[in-house]
Amino acid sequence: MKRASLIALLVFAGMLTVVGTQSETARIDAAFQKFWLADSPEHATRLADDVIKSGVSFDEALSRLKAGRAYTAQQPGIIKLMNRTRDGVEHYFAVTVPEGYDPAKKYQVRFQLHGGVDGRADNQPRGSGAIGQLAGAEQFYVLPYSWRDAPWWSDDQVLNFDAIVDQLKRTYNVDENRVVVAGVSDGGTGAYYIAMRNTTPFASFLPLNGFVMVLANEEIDNGQNYLNNLRNKPLFVVNGGRDRLYPTSVVEPYTRHLMRSGVAIDYHPQPEGEHNTAWWPQVKDVFEKFVADHPRDPHPDTLTWTASVNGGHNRAHWLVIDEWGRRDGEHATLPDPNNAPTVGALFENLKPSGRVDLVRKGNTVEASTKGVATLTLLLSPDKFDFAKPVTVVLNGKKAFEGRVERSVKTLLKWAAVDNDRTMLYGAELKVKVQ
Repeated sequence: MKRASLIALLVFAGMLTVVGTQSETARIDAAFQKFWLADSPEHATRLADDVIKSGVSFDEALSRLKAGRAYTAQQPGIIKLMNRTRDGVEHYFAVTVPEGYDPAKKYQVRFQLHGGVDGRADNQPRGSGAIGQLAGAEQFYVLPYSWRDAPWWSDDQVLNFDAIVDQLKRTYNVDENRVVVAGVSDGGTGAYYIAMRNTTPFASFLPLNGFVMVLANEEIDNGQNYLNNLRNKPLFVVNGGRDRLYPTSVVEPYTRHLMRSGVAIDYHPQPEGEHNTAWWPQVKDVFEKFVADHPRDPHPDTLTWTASVNGGHNRAHWLVIDEWGRRDGEHATLPDPNNAPTVGALFENLKPSGRVDLVRKGNTVEASTKGVATLTLLLSPDKFDFAKPVTVVLNGKKAFEGRVERSVKTLLKWAAVDNDRTMLYGAELKVKVQ
């Protein structure tokens, strides 16, 4: 072949490579653009296949997911929204968008739960939707609504909170690691409930004038309230000495017991406080400093989680309880805040359950289990070195050791579910308890 012809052929081949690369990039761009425009986790899950089929590499997909969607300017002020949770219930809620909202900046979010649940017969919103006197730092304020048939202490409200968090993240640049749940009276009790059911999306819980033992009322208790689950996130607790419903003389012994049992509580009793928030001007700065000082760790090195058999709520961050059942070598008992000296069990917890306590050190995970047959560990590239073996030790025995391959499919699966730039998983590791 003549030299000129060879050069021309090489140039042409190079042009084809460039065109092919541009075409592939355009295909990946288009797939991600549709993925970002999904309006729900279910919709995003359906679109994840197109991203996978685009040929995107694991590293590029990870980089794009960490960068997230492009946000646009939005009107500040109060907006009133609604969602329909997976169980078909309509929920209304109000959101305050900060003045001067900047789509390039990440914002803190505070859920504020109201009291007086039994006084509300339906799901209709009340008031203007403004945070009012409980305003604090610049942030998004979310005011959901609860009523008799859907109190804060219901599975339906857990679904509602998940839907609200997801909806916010699809429109506004919120900081996934600074979303907190606060509440007053019944709302404070509701904050305890959410902490025991769904710790993953939230950084901290702030019950004000609430009482966790209200949930032990036989008309409320569903037999699966696990105080041990409170150990995963810090709490900021306020109760008043003159509160006609939950005075410190009644509440404080339980609060102190939880603190001694490993629950991280920043406790601020108000000796003259009644069943209102007249103390807020004195507490506000301490409250907001607590929130600022306790961002969520999306991949905590230690986790403890209890879930009832087939009752849902079986995930805490990168731990998922898949199957329940007693196993030889499991722990007969594990330290539990539910067991109080001289009192005994605070909650009856009549439903069968399983529990996992785990600690991660490098690529090694050590866990103690009770009543769990199979669990799944979600492995983050930010925490695990996929070039090295992963070791899992359950109840003192090695249950797994080996290399785990990164998977674009797994990465997109959980990105669709969590819609979270900081909580991404490269692999699932299912482990049986022997």
